[in-house]
Amino acid sequence: MKPTVLIIDDERAIRRLLRAALEPHYQVCEAENGQFGLQEAVARRPDAVILDLGLPDMDGVAVLKRLREWSQTPVLVLSVRDREADKVAALDNGADDYLTKPFGTAELLARLRVIQRRAPGGVEEPVHVAGPLQVDLAAHQVKVHGREVSLTATEFALLRVLVQHAGKVVTHKHLLRTVWGPNAEEQSQYLRVYFTHLRKKLETEATGKLILNEPGIGYRLLAAD
Repeated sequence: MKPTVLIIDDERAIRRLLRAALEPHYQVCEAENGQFGLQEAVARRPDAVILDLGLPDMDGVAVLKRLREWSQTPVLVLSVRDREADKVAALDNGADDYLTKPFGTAELLARLRVIQRRAPGGVEEPVHVAGPLQVDLAAHQVKVHGREVSLTATEFALLRVLVQHAGKVVTHKHLLRTVWGPNAEEQSQYLRVYFTHLRKKLETEATGKLILNEPGIGYRLLAAD
């Protein structure tokens, strides 16, 4: 079966051109905006994504950030933006390569082959289920015993890091650096406060402990079922 490529671009002419170039080698699906592109990434599980930065509903870098919350699918940015700052921002936020428009189809196909060769194997799932806890990283939705739980952006960011390393201890420094930035690595009081709130929202007598504290080291979320 041919690998699948998802094109996220609002220009119909570009999507048509890309489809013509890709279809001899790939199955192709399309999205004309960022939100639909993220939904298609969850539904289709493409082997690679071609992403425009100038989308009508959200910037392509924002799409990258959302996608990287749960997936390492190879992403090739294809954009008219040719400034170094735009390229650096895209690469820093998870793009695997960057190609400017106009482009040659032979170079596009070659770059797709390269980023696919570097891609990690295995099927990624955006939904983590551990006992009564269900965390949908793509939809930013958390449920306990089927009941939706409302989390703040920071609480969800902390839970997301634990989900990405489910079953393993995540150190205090890694959590602080990932959620608050490198200047917060010594602010361990942040973690005490936020994990107290998280536990109150997620844990009950029926659930038991879902987030385990490793004193002096970090925190661990129960592994997926």
